[in-house]
Amino acid sequence: MAKVELKQPIVQEISDNIKDAQSLVVVDYRGLTVAQDTELRKALREAGITYKVYKNTLVKRAIAGTEFESLADSLEGPNAFAMSATDATAPARVLAEFAKKAPKLEIKAGVVEGTFYDENGMKAISAIPSRDVLLGRLFGSMQSPITNLARVLNQIAEKGGAGAAVEAAPAEEAPVAEAPAEEAAETTAE
Repeated sequence: MAKVELKQPIVQEISDNIKDAQSLVVVDYRGLTVAQDTELRKALREAGITYKVYKNTLVKRAIAGTEFESLADSLEGPNAFAMSATDATAPARVLAEFAKKAPKLEIKAGVVEGTFYDENGMKAISAIPSRDVLLGRLFGSMQSPITNLARVLNQIAEKGGAGAAVEAAPAEEAPVAEAPAEEAAETTAE
């Protein structure tokens, strides 16, 4: 069997992995211990991220003509590839978080939703919270005014209705008669 025939299934596997991927991140994993690499793979797997080590030439063939083709210039030296089909920012987030514990792990570049980002761009992408967190924040901010209104209405009801609410209003809110200007000037002069 020719070498090309042996490599074709690997190129096809890479193509299948990136076909539905929202993001593809290239990392330099040199210097990681076996324990660190195992821990990294576990964290990525739990986040639903595919993490593989492929030869650069095979990856270049697989990404040719795709939205990930801009990564070709970043494929130098030993690389690993993290890709996700469900959360575009997840690979960058998990890798950046792990790089805090293992500084030898270096994010080289990535493509997120069709846009190429260099190392600094990927650091910025890694700071973006997950979609679930962003939605939670949005709903929380939308719910806050409604919750406050419900609290106020509940306090009014507990104090005996609208009549009690007027009586319970703080004295600061009641209209205060203004003192004549002469008295005000005397009090400020003292």
